[in-house]
Amino acid sequence: MSVNEVMVRKISALPLFLLAATLAWPEQTSDPHPWLVKQALAAELRNAANAQRPMRYRLHKVSPRLSTTKEIAETKDGAVALLVAMNDHPLSEADEQKEQARLDALLADPGRQRRRKQSQDSDTARALKVLRVLPDAFVYQYEGSGTGSSSHIEKYGFRPNPGFDPPDLETSVLAAMTGEIWIDPAAERVVRLEGHLQRDVDFGWGVLGRLYKGGWIVIEQANVGEHQWRVVRFQMVMNGRVFFKTRSFDTLEEESDFAPLPAGIGYAQAIQLLRSGPESAAHAGR
Repeated sequence: MSVNEVMVRKISALPLFLLAATLAWPEQTSDPHPWLVKQALAAELRNAANAQRPMRYRLHKVSPRLSTTKEIAETKDGAVALLVAMNDHPLSEADEQKEQARLDALLADPGRQRRRKQSQDSDTARALKVLRVLPDAFVYQYEGSGTGSSSHIEKYGFRPNPGFDPPDLETSVLAAMTGEIWIDPAAERVVRLEGHLQRDVDFGWGVLGRLYKGGWIVIEQANVGEHQWRVVRFQMVMNGRVFFKTRSFDTLEEESDFAPLPAGIGYAQAIQLLRSGPESAAHAGR
């Protein structure tokens, strides 16, 4: 697999996600690690661009109207998913039959998976575009150290760099962002990003849409084994307008139970593993 699809999906939306509340910026604290932000962002860029060990994991997604639980398998052909619960209850017999029929159709028509992979590759390209400009798009300010869920962390605030000239629409949105980023200095990896939209942002001179200020985002990632760093929690609350319709985005996603899969696994084999149950991932990864 060329990239971790989940991490790419989150990072590709960074123009929407790297949001932060308007902050009263304190006087800068002396930074004992002036190189750390640059190193961590470079690591995230490599993580998105380079091939990684494919993983199987559980994705729990919650919105105001529905919660779903899916088993996800990453493959060289793109990620595949098996829905296992809705609103925290196992699927009904009818829903289980629909899900199995969906997988049968996917197996019978490889073109469907190829189109999914093409969409994921487009997400990757957008992710890399944004990641490349992050070191220059913001001014980073050291705010001190602390303790994260499993390690020592260093905390930095960020705000728009007045000297940054956005090259395109995606990166131009970064000029409206401020926020905070937490870094594991031992691993030189980002463990948490949190922020809020500083002001309204228009897309396409306001014709295509607008994001309203006050929206917020939290992204957390961790080492899930096999030296792989993945997003483990993603939460977004944001309002906006798309063309002439007002949209509200309120979602929480949590990823857990990661297990390695064989390098080079294809989507058809992954579907068989998903149908075999969670225990098949541990056996397959050996």
